[in-house]
Amino acid sequence: MYRLNDKIKKLEPYDPISGTYQIRLDANECPENLPEEITAELHKKLDEIALNRYPDPLAAGLVNSFAEYYDIDPEFVTAGNGSDELIFLIESAFLEKGDKMLVAAPDFSMYKFYSSICEVECKSFLKNESLDIDVDALIDTVDREDIKLVIFSNPCNPTGRGITKEQAKKLVGSVSALVVLDEAYMDFWDQSLLDEVGSYSNLIIFRTASKAVGSAALRLGFAVANPTISKAIKAVKSPYNVNSLSQAFGEVIYTHKNYLEKRQKTIVNSREMLYNGLKEISENVPDFLPYESVANFVFVKTDASAKIWEYLKSRSIVVRNMGGYLRITAGTAAETNAVLGAIKDYFAG
Repeated sequence: MYRLNDKIKKLEPYDPISGTYQIRLDANECPENLPEEITAELHKKLDEIALNRYPDPLAAGLVNSFAEYYDIDPEFVTAGNGSDELIFLIESAFLEKGDKMLVAAPDFSMYKFYSSICEVECKSFLKNESLDIDVDALIDTVDREDIKLVIFSNPCNPTGRGITKEQAKKLVGSVSALVVLDEAYMDFWDQSLLDEVGSYSNLIIFRTASKAVGSAALRLGFAVANPTISKAIKAVKSPYNVNSLSQAFGEVIYTHKNYLEKRQKTIVNSREMLYNGLKEISENVPDFLPYESVANFVFVKTDASAKIWEYLKSRSIVVRNMGGYLRITAGTAAETNAVLGAIKDYFAG
């Protein structure tokens, strides 16, 4: 009789919040769909797709559109079926048996999850009480523990905190390990290393279309690195990993730079509105600490996280409960006002 091996037999499939809610602030998605003038272009593009043919294995049109948007060399870019595919791909291909990798904590849980599937030893570097990374201590740990790969999100999911460009350059330039900076939320900040990635032999940067670009449904992720690393990623990925529809739609969406940048600013303004509102609540509630954020959400420390989460659900609002913390996505102005009002009502009893 066949039996599952130990590393997978107790795993449970990912189970997101289900049900219908008026306000969804739990997944850090863009709060609004694309406007009609862009969706009209997408409908036209759909008619051009040959569904009987395999997609372009290198996603050239999409990669060129992405590279032009960020003003980088398309040779540096590999398209993936979401950043999740790229995370698993990098950990499985760039590490060998006996190697050790390092994640920061708290951080995106999938980094460590995929390491267990790849059977790679994964160490955790703890952030300080302010949920920030001590870069000097991180460098020391990488050297002392003989780490081969370091991966963390910058800005961080779920904390919304980040290290500056100069701090990131110090890290990458001080270690021999491969450093993967997941910049999924960097569109909401200005401390990216994307324009210097070609200068480093040990750096990979991830970007995504799921957040500021507002195209989570397409599952588009990008790995950006020097030509040597990029060639290796292209060699180990699946031949047709990004479907034709996602390629075609993404190629169109990235051409609308003015619209995307304007919407990014709107989301940042909404985040500041959310943070300021939560900070105002915290002035009258001792057990309620919002962290200043550079992403599109705000992280809040509170022992009442589960109770607040249930109360918000009763008001048809969902946020992310993370066991002693709440992660609240910046929505529209109306959604932000609604969640702030509901939290105030909760504490008013």
